[in-house]
Amino acid sequence: MELSEKLAQERRGRLAAERLLEQKQNELFNANSRLGQHARALSVEIIEKRNEAEELKGENTRVRSDLKTAERRLWDSIQTIQDGFAVFDMNDCMVHANDSYLSVFDGLEEIRPGVSYVRIVQLLVEEGIVDIGNKTPMEWRDSMLTRWHTDPIEPRVIRLWNGEYIKLVDRRASDGDTVTLALNITDQIRHEAELNKARDNAEAANRAKSAFLANMSHEIRTPMNGVVGMADLLTDTPLDDEQRLYVDTIKNSGEALLVIINDVLDYSKIEADKLTLNSEPFDLEQCIHEIATLLQPSVQDKPVEILVDFDMFLPTQYIGDAGRMRQILTNLIGNAVKFTHEGHVAIRVVGLDAGDGKTRVHISIEDTGIGIPPEMIDHVFGEFNQVEDERNRKFEGTGLGLAITKQLIELMEGEVWVDSVVGEGSSFGFHVTLPVHEPALIAPDDSLSHIKQALIISPMRGAVEILTKQLALLGIKAISFDRCDVALAADFKKPDIGFVDQILLEKGGKGLAEGLHAKFPTLPLVLLGTDREMLGNSPALAVLQKPILRRALYETLLNLDESLPDEVEETPVPEFDLDEVPESAVIEPPAVEQPPQTERKMRILAAEDNKTNQLVFRKMVKDLNIELQFANNGVEAVELFESFHPDMIFMDISMPMMDGKEATRSIREIEEKSGLPRTPVVALTAHAMAGDDTEILAAGLDYYLTKPLRKAAICEKVSTLAPEDVSPVMPDQASG
Repeated sequence: MELSEKLAQERRGRLAAERLLEQKQNELFNANSRLGQHARALSVEIIEKRNEAEELKGENTRVRSDLKTAERRLWDSIQTIQDGFAVFDMNDCMVHANDSYLSVFDGLEEIRPGVSYVRIVQLLVEEGIVDIGNKTPMEWRDSMLTRWHTDPIEPRVIRLWNGEYIKLVDRRASDGDTVTLALNITDQIRHEAELNKARDNAEAANRAKSAFLANMSHEIRTPMNGVVGMADLLTDTPLDDEQRLYVDTIKNSGEALLVIINDVLDYSKIEADKLTLNSEPFDLEQCIHEIATLLQPSVQDKPVEILVDFDMFLPTQYIGDAGRMRQILTNLIGNAVKFTHEGHVAIRVVGLDAGDGKTRVHISIEDTGIGIPPEMIDHVFGEFNQVEDERNRKFEGTGLGLAITKQLIELMEGEVWVDSVVGEGSSFGFHVTLPVHEPALIAPDDSLSHIKQALIISPMRGAVEILTKQLALLGIKAISFDRCDVALAADFKKPDIGFVDQILLEKGGKGLAEGLHAKFPTLPLVLLGTDREMLGNSPALAVLQKPILRRALYETLLNLDESLPDEVEETPVPEFDLDEVPESAVIEPPAVEQPPQTERKMRILAAEDNKTNQLVFRKMVKDLNIELQFANNGVEAVELFESFHPDMIFMDISMPMMDGKEATRSIREIEEKSGLPRTPVVALTAHAMAGDDTEILAAGLDYYLTKPLRKAAICEKVSTLAPEDVSPVMPDQASG
């Protein structure tokens, strides 16, 4: 039992050992398998890393090669440029430079990479490579080194010994290196010199042209003063119809020549950019009406009506150059009148608020004239251009009017345009923005209390339409007739006011006023014309000149409206005239003590070298109560000033021996040394170029009159400047 148990235990122990051995063998096998797998993975990774390393090595090689290639290409490119290029390190030593930079030094061996900037500057001076001008070598070298050490470095232009100009442009890099560009600007300098020379020549030519125009103006205006002045004097003498026709023809031809002269001078001033605008308050509506009135004689012999349609609620007081605005309007309206044989010329004015106290004013001039072909629309604004065809060859002119007008409007920062249909007419329009000086006289909400209906009798359809529209804006309904008999025969309610055109009364309708007075005894009448007597015994409320001013129309209506009672009764309205004022309303002015009359006449000295102009001047002032003496040149003027002691002087500017400006300076020196009061000096000149007036007044003259002289202007100056201790100079004053 014991033996069998022992054998059994040994057998069990051997089996357990075998199982344990088998287990350990399995574990060892598994461990070896895992170790092999890991070894294989490491091997693969090592191979991959080796491959990556090889790729990086190849890429690094390619990058280094590319960098070398890029560097080579960069320097090759730099070598090809004509301008110099160099790089200096932070120690101011040359790192690299292209051939263009080195060529300046003409093969000096010392100029190579490693040379310092200081040494380069020294060699430039020592070798005479650079032209240092008036500076010493040390001054020039110090200025270059001082510039080099500033940040940023200012560009510098140097001149080489051979006359070439090099512009040095240097920039400091962030790492301390400095890049230098040496730009050869010789061609640019020479081109600028050529441009400066050309500009000087152009300015000299422009001055010569201006002097030529000024001289031509003077030479033409001087004889024109005799022509126009004598024609003006002739009109004051007894003439028969044929003689007056001759005189008017001479005068009108002279005035037309002056217009041409002024056009040429204006255009030359605009072309030279010497024309300036003088802003001051002015009345735009009054300006337009004055031009329309001035042009009325041009339409007397043809069935043409000049109309003004000014927006009822638009301001009329603006700030601008009134003279140039008048010139623009005269050109446009004058052209419309010239090219219109029948129909009308209408000036229409509207506006838009532009903010900041300004109004954008739109003005259009419409006519029913010959029109402009479409292909010639742009042509009309050109210099010396006219629409040349068989219809308008008979119209004279320089062709500068519209060109000047366009440039003046553009100078005012405005715009001009034109629409036209051949055979129907044209419409020229422009707009400018102007500061408002005073608000509008009439507001949109203004209305009249009693006047609600008006009667208009006029054959002028255009004027009737405008008046009807203006009355409607004030709440007044208008009924109109173009014939007297139709108006008297028509059955309509009694109006509150009647407007009668003087044209109908002149054409045999003098009974119209009496007929209306018989039909409506209390009807106040307004005559559209100038002759109040045409109304006969009818109640004459007012006479309004055509075209009608808005202010005159509104004030006439307002005065009548305020005079009417709340309930209008059929009682005759007292007749009144604008010249008749109730005695109770007359305020007698305080009596003014008149200064004692003296026998001394006003002494006037006139300096004028031209005998014809002396004659014209003498005839223009022959009716004045003055003592007149002439000086033939500036020297005589100064001598007569000391001996004659004039109260005022009329001084010609262009005279021999001594001109008017120099003579005036001498007179002012005499006054200052002797303690004499300043004698008024009025320039009489044929010069009309821009700046002439400023130069003349700066010489000590007080006033400026342009030839041809006007009798009214001369007499006005004499009357205004007459001292208090002389006898009255004007004929009416002397007789009174």
